[in-house]
Amino acid sequence: MELPGGALRILQPWEAADLLDDGPIEWAPMAPYWSVLWRSGQALAREVAQLGLAGRRVVELGCGLGLPSIAAARAGARVLATDQHAEALELLARNAAANGVAVETAVVDWSAADELVARGPFDCVLAADVLYERQSIATLAALLPRLAPEAWIADPGREPAKRFLELCADAVVEERVRGVVVLHRLRFPPPGAGR
Repeated sequence: MELPGGALRILQPWEAADLLDDGPIEWAPMAPYWSVLWRSGQALAREVAQLGLAGRRVVELGCGLGLPSIAAARAGARVLATDQHAEALELLARNAAANGVAVETAVVDWSAADELVARGPFDCVLAADVLYERQSIATLAALLPRLAPEAWIADPGREPAKRFLELCADAVVEERVRGVVVLHRLRFPPPGAGR
């Protein structure tokens, strides 16, 4: 995949490599979600490659193949990539090594993220294509400000994104549209402060 700063090479499982992410928004593959190179992950990686991340601590939630994590590491960030699937993290480690960057990994369940929070604070949170399950958006919205003052969330316009943004009403939100993907940059007020 071509990115500012040069191409990245990403391995993915055979069954997912043949699936194109060009269907309707609610399209779902038969392969595990983590194994697909989603267009939201690609858009976020392109954005991340242009951010000034040198020396910053970054955590990616629901990283899957980890393209944004690898782009952030190549941009000089210290990256912790997290997913609930150990298989995703194993492949991400191979992809990071193949691209000459170091990315730390951890299995994380958002509903039991105290260990992750204790590893912070981070400077920035990244997440791509994580707003597809309505039952998880409240957990995500509550977790983000506990991790970092800033988050970049990439989504192709799924219905739960609207509710997620309502739950993040205290954050300052900027949006950048990249094709069908919307990049939401959220900046959270310090604890105890209003908007």
